[in-house]
Amino acid sequence: MKLAIFGASGGVGRHLVEQALQAGHEIKALLRSASALSIAHPRLHIVVGSFAQPDGVTEVVQGADAVISVLGVRKGDTSPVCTDGMRGIVQAMNAAGARRLIALSAYGASETRNASLFIRFVRRIIAAKMRDKDSMEALIRASALDWTLVRPAVLSNGEQHGHCRAGTSLRPGLAGRLARADLAAFLLREAVEGSFMGEAVVVAQ
Repeated sequence: MKLAIFGASGGVGRHLVEQALQAGHEIKALLRSASALSIAHPRLHIVVGSFAQPDGVTEVVQGADAVISVLGVRKGDTSPVCTDGMRGIVQAMNAAGARRLIALSAYGASETRNASLFIRFVRRIIAAKMRDKDSMEALIRASALDWTLVRPAVLSNGEQHGHCRAGTSLRPGLAGRLARADLAAFLLREAVEGSFMGEAVVVAQ
């Protein structure tokens, strides 16, 4: 497959790029700097730019069989990175005729905001981040794209287990965890199989 990846230099993104290359896929990724990703491969094409440059975003999604967004904010950053980035991605996909979108969101976003007392507490602590995810999800749902929203349990840098649970009504609970490598594997599998088209799926170990 030809994959477009946004957020490739992040914790989940690096695993996603490595696993996609190992599986034989072709990748285009948007990076602010070519040095932001220390992976070189003939099937990996880096486009240097930002969401302020629509031509670069369109170049990344042009011809893609699936677009995967694993955008996220750095610690302490309260800017709406996911919403602003997704607005550019949706516009570029419409312009390029790309249809399939898989986007990393968060458990506790949108209709899961009141899933538990713990989630309500978390939303107060990281209110700006969760509002950003809410807005991103609303933007995606309003699009005419073939989308999947992925809401993982609390992420860790642990070793890949090679399996995870996934479902639209799954509740990860307070102890729910998921290795970033396993999340990357799920995102890649969803891009290939499309098992949760038009749904928001929760993923946990």
